[in-house]
Amino acid sequence: MTLELVLKAVLSSAVALSAAAEPAKPEDSLRVLPEKLAGVAPQKMMHQYLMRLAGEAFQRREAALEKLKTPEDVAAYQQRMREFFVAQLGGLPPRGPLNARVVGRIDRDGYRVEKIIFESQPQHYVTALLYLPEVKPPYPGVLVPCGHSANGKAMEAYQRASILLARSGMAALCYDPIDQGERYQLLDDKGKPRFSPTMGHCLVGVGSILLGRNTATYRVWDGMRAIDYLTSRPEIDPQRIGCTGNSGGGTLTAYLMALDERIACAAASCYLTSLQRLLETIGPQDAEQNIHAQIAFGMDHADYVIMRAPKPTLMLTATYDYFDIGGAWASFRQAKRTFARLGYPERVDLVETDAKHGFSPQLRIGAARWMRRWLLRIDDAIEEPEANVLTDPQAQCTPDGQVMLLPGARSVFDLNIELEKQLAAERAKLWQHSDRSVALAQVRRVTGIRRLAELPEPKVETQPGPVRSGYRIQKMIISPEDGIALPGLLFLPEKPTGEACLYLNSGGKHVDAGPGGAIEQLVAKGQTVLAVDLRGCGETQATGGGGYAKYLGPEWADGFIAYMLQRPYLTMRAEDVLVCARWLAGAEMAGKPGRVHLVSIGNVGPPALHAAALEPQLFATAVFRNCLERWSLVVSTPVAKNQFINVVHGALRVYDLPDLLATLPKDKVRFEEPLDAEGNPLARKD
Repeated sequence: MTLELVLKAVLSSAVALSAAAEPAKPEDSLRVLPEKLAGVAPQKMMHQYLMRLAGEAFQRREAALEKLKTPEDVAAYQQRMREFFVAQLGGLPPRGPLNARVVGRIDRDGYRVEKIIFESQPQHYVTALLYLPEVKPPYPGVLVPCGHSANGKAMEAYQRASILLARSGMAALCYDPIDQGERYQLLDDKGKPRFSPTMGHCLVGVGSILLGRNTATYRVWDGMRAIDYLTSRPEIDPQRIGCTGNSGGGTLTAYLMALDERIACAAASCYLTSLQRLLETIGPQDAEQNIHAQIAFGMDHADYVIMRAPKPTLMLTATYDYFDIGGAWASFRQAKRTFARLGYPERVDLVETDAKHGFSPQLRIGAARWMRRWLLRIDDAIEEPEANVLTDPQAQCTPDGQVMLLPGARSVFDLNIELEKQLAAERAKLWQHSDRSVALAQVRRVTGIRRLAELPEPKVETQPGPVRSGYRIQKMIISPEDGIALPGLLFLPEKPTGEACLYLNSGGKHVDAGPGGAIEQLVAKGQTVLAVDLRGCGETQATGGGGYAKYLGPEWADGFIAYMLQRPYLTMRAEDVLVCARWLAGAEMAGKPGRVHLVSIGNVGPPALHAAALEPQLFATAVFRNCLERWSLVVSTPVAKNQFINVVHGALRVYDLPDLLATLPKDKVRFEEPLDAEGNPLARKD
């Protein structure tokens, strides 16, 4: 069959796809999988599969940790972890001028508060409150990263923690993270925040991943620049810097204390547990709390403490926290043993309070006492006195309440767009001046997609399906690896021509499988058609997903587990395409066509495109319909929708989707009705 005939048949599916904002449920006659797969519903297949891989990785990490016996072993481990961590952040930006200025001052009993604005990157503004004690300088300075509070540094618990530190003889700098307080990155036409802090962090994360960055890249750099500001103040002793924060601020405390050697004393609150218990309980959190490949590499929560050993480190925990207390104690034990091997077991400790998640008075006092012990050399039992906190307007540093309303302000999205433009020029050089095989080898390196010869033959189970006029349907379960079952429908014409088509629809294999549909039109012309649900599609698509699902898709949590396992969904699905296409090309019942026509509709397009570009000999023709045109659109679209499932860490450092398309013969490939990053049709380019 010619490409034109294939396209005519595929065009009829457009109405069915566009009408299905929510994928239609398969008719019982087209359902393939049983109600349970290895004890779970098919929609849970990917979660169970990924959790098994994670469990195996956790066992490998514990075995590696047990081999650390000497200070030399620990030092090598620390260096390897730090280098990995920084690499996964995409490196850190160059240090530029802070251009810091004090924009206000409030005097209080026993301390004063200064309002600060500085630039962590050029015209990327950070708002902060500096609490200064009424004692003779120089004195220690403690960084207080915020948790996920909508009002950032103005939240009462973070003010009280900072006040307690100041009244205890130390300066405290509490700053707004991006998408909190005065630093929301996306505002509406009235200058108000468009998204919650965590949703904002996740939207930043989608484009950042493609650039080889992470939302954590910006969060960590803001914290390091805040320390730069602290150490620039003449009142503050740069050798006595501490860090303490709660929840999301506990995350940043953990990251900063692991990476910034200037932090002499740290106390991370209500975050540190273990990745295993995190995944077994509440699951992955927002973007900056998931570091690329960290599970695969073996970097767990305990390692944030171990990386800084033997510097004084306190874990602040709550019995009824949703960050599991059992995981916290397991990580503490690993850290304690490591500190003991270095000869300083007293420098790591844990406080557990009988409370829920939050920077409770007991944990704030625990942090202040720890800082006094190690930064002031005073070991006493202070208590938290009453204090008047600032109102949100009183804590405001900017004239209009948001940094993005300052003249020339640049958001993290602007910074990502700037980097993407630089990378685009580098990509162009690679693809223009390198041999195609060299460039495609780089694609394999970034994605991890294995060569066809390296992919094992799948296990295939068949069962009879419906019989229709002129053809019959055979139900199939294709298992490319343990724990994965791909449901398929094999359409067998009465008069086969010896040609075959692999038909992929992100809405499910059933969408175009009805009488009179696009698949039937292909079968009527003699093609054998295999319609299959790639993993996580159709019958195995995850459901739910909460508030994040609107923009990240219902499988976002499993997507983050895959991200930490260095097994992107795109990679796994591309290999599914290859395994299914190879099986179909050699299938006796299909007449062993040797090569297959490929039809892809919806967001299975990017993995299908990778499969076709990397193994072109397997495909006779290829049609990509309603597929994202290029990844650079994701970077330039702050509110991208349902793109997270197809991002690959650092891909835009090497290639974009059009680079893959350009490797395929123009007369054999059609890219029909491409979409932008919000899922809308792009204007035709004639």
